[in-house]
Amino acid sequence: MADAHEPGFNTRAIHAGAQPDPTTGARATPIYQSTSFVFDSVDHAASLFGLQAFGNIYTRIGNPTCAVLEERVAALEGGTAAVSTASGHAAQVLVMHTLMQPGDELIASNKLYGGSINQMTHAYKNFGWVVKWADADDPSSFKAAITDKTKAIFCESIANPGGVIMDLEAISAIAKEANVPFVVDSTMATPYLVRPFEHGADIIVHSATKFLGGHGNSIAGVIVDGGSFQWAGDRRYPMLSEPRPEYQGMVLAETFGNFAFAVACRVLGLRDLGAALSPMNAFMVLTGIETLALRMQRHCENALAVAQYLNDHPKVSWVSYPGLPGDRYNNLAKKYCPNGAGAVFTFGLTGGYDAGVALVSNLKMFSHLANIGDTRSLVIHPASTTHRQLADEQRKSAGAGPDVVRVSIGIEDIEDIIADLDQALMAA
Repeated sequence: MADAHEPGFNTRAIHAGAQPDPTTGARATPIYQSTSFVFDSVDHAASLFGLQAFGNIYTRIGNPTCAVLEERVAALEGGTAAVSTASGHAAQVLVMHTLMQPGDELIASNKLYGGSINQMTHAYKNFGWVVKWADADDPSSFKAAITDKTKAIFCESIANPGGVIMDLEAISAIAKEANVPFVVDSTMATPYLVRPFEHGADIIVHSATKFLGGHGNSIAGVIVDGGSFQWAGDRRYPMLSEPRPEYQGMVLAETFGNFAFAVACRVLGLRDLGAALSPMNAFMVLTGIETLALRMQRHCENALAVAQYLNDHPKVSWVSYPGLPGDRYNNLAKKYCPNGAGAVFTFGLTGGYDAGVALVSNLKMFSHLANIGDTRSLVIHPASTTHRQLADEQRKSAGAGPDVVRVSIGIEDIEDIIADLDQALMAA
């Protein structure tokens, strides 16, 4: 008997997790804008609250519209289950809440989105979590930072803002040697460009606000469980391996196996911390995902053309885009990103900080705002905005020095994108 046909990426992006509504026949996933859901009986309610059955209780814990989004992203990433959250930041907090206790340590790449650096540097202290920084360009630095308190290693697959491609397999090998989970933020890549589970990641997080949603209209996050880490019996992770008093002594790792981490994030994290995704935003992100592959192709084509144009411009001192031949990350891009090196990258102006501010001020079609992954082309000067709260050395190590301009290249006609940059560069 022939093996069952495996649907392709585009098909999964449109159909995974979704069925016509059984009551109305609606083809698009309905927006179940309801706080709570009626139980069939007292016994049914008890089984739901006791985790003996899956179903809808309260939208803070789960919602049918959000469930379709979760199943779709899990299918695209090759994960076992997913949990949607109110934002990408919320997804990161829920992951660490599940993994870490006060005094525990996280090893994170020093090349991250400025908001993540700020979150880990400051907010995590309130939980008693300690963050140790590793050199994104030196996988051995992750190994050097490991102690008996290390509970996770964290990086971005394509780092924001510089478009740095991380050597996921090298870092994964270090995490596996230390027997700690490897968490990858793959917001910039999406599963169309990089699938971190195929390179050794155990958990993936997304700010679905960005390329997954793709239209700059909804805030959302997603946690995807790879089902690869063995939680059972590992007392370093008591949320998963120890009896839970809230659930009559149930051990989640033993009960739920390869999707236990996702369950823990939902019933121990989302339930109590409350960072739930709204059904309306889930619907918007689902709609965006349907065209993910088409958009990412155009994003990457346009970004490469813009990078080539900037690389030859006399007012540009350098361009950091892994898709360019000769870029220090080009070989990693070929290995991990065969479909393109992404849409977000940085470049430096010969006039430094003042020239960067002037460029942003003179662009007309580009939108000056703190986001990436929109259909529209976006620009920001990180040193004066997204990375402003960081110390000078932190900004430089994160790839956000004073001369740096970050662009998120949209899907407009490439001639119009370059024309806008050209006139702004002349004015600056």
